[in-house]
Amino acid sequence: MASQNVHTLNDENFESEVLKSSVPVLVDFTATWCGPCKQLAPIVDKIADDFQGKVKVAKLDIDSAPAMTRKYGVRSVPTVIVFKDGEEAGKQVGLASREKLVKLLGL
Repeated sequence: MASQNVHTLNDENFESEVLKSSVPVLVDFTATWCGPCKQLAPIVDKIADDFQGKVKVAKLDIDSAPAMTRKYGVRSVPTVIVFKDGEEAGKQVGLASREKLVKLLGL
């Protein structure tokens, strides 16, 4: 079951939810048809629950948000990008462990 702590992003709310966030944001660029994305989903949900209040966790469906997908050069999914103070602070392309994503967040 998806975590209620995971925000849903699109081209319209990306700036307000991610770039203007006062806490680091982990963005999971995903797609409904992507097998590895489905494997990553419970890991992302767990991070959202474990670090609630310290970081914001969000998912962006690349098929629903082509502008942000292009802007951040996402060419394969899953891709996870961490944003801090409105800037890209780290990127992981492909399936990754919870530990690797937590490290990417700097926690």
